[in-house]
Amino acid sequence: MSSDALVHDPALDPLSMLLIDNDTVVAALDILHKTVVHAGNTFRAGGLSTVVTRKDLRGHGYGLRLVSAARAEMTDLDLALFTCDRPLQPFYERAGFQVLPGTTLIGGTPEDPFPSDQPGFDKVTLAAFFSDSARQAAGTFGHSRIALHPGPIDKLW
Repeated sequence: MSSDALVHDPALDPLSMLLIDNDTVVAALDILHKTVVHAGNTFRAGGLSTVVTRKDLRGHGYGLRLVSAARAEMTDLDLALFTCDRPLQPFYERAGFQVLPGTTLIGGTPEDPFPSDQPGFDKVTLAAFFSDSARQAAGTFGHSRIALHPGPIDKLW
């Protein structure tokens, strides 16, 4: 990737969070933002992207601290909604996110969709419901296909 290539689409209002210990970045992530329409309701949503902990410092709780802080940062939104690789599900559940069983996020664009349940992917969808309206609609998110469509740069977050 060239140095001037976009990591995230600016339209998703990316927010980078870093966990620094003794002047060393030990974990990092980005929160992306988008309005999502689901089951006739409009929600302000945030999702985690590019979550990483330094390989030599994994297992010390840094990633969990940062992901938990990101969840707290998103509480002014209606909900958090994102996918992760299935083996990481318990990690995100420990940070306060819940699995949406049978839920697929449709990324990409309407013209070029990128579903999280495509062949070769082993993803689970996670969420946290913050606003009253999101909590009331929480039951509609399980076993559904949600049109996230973050665009061609961030096909899924």
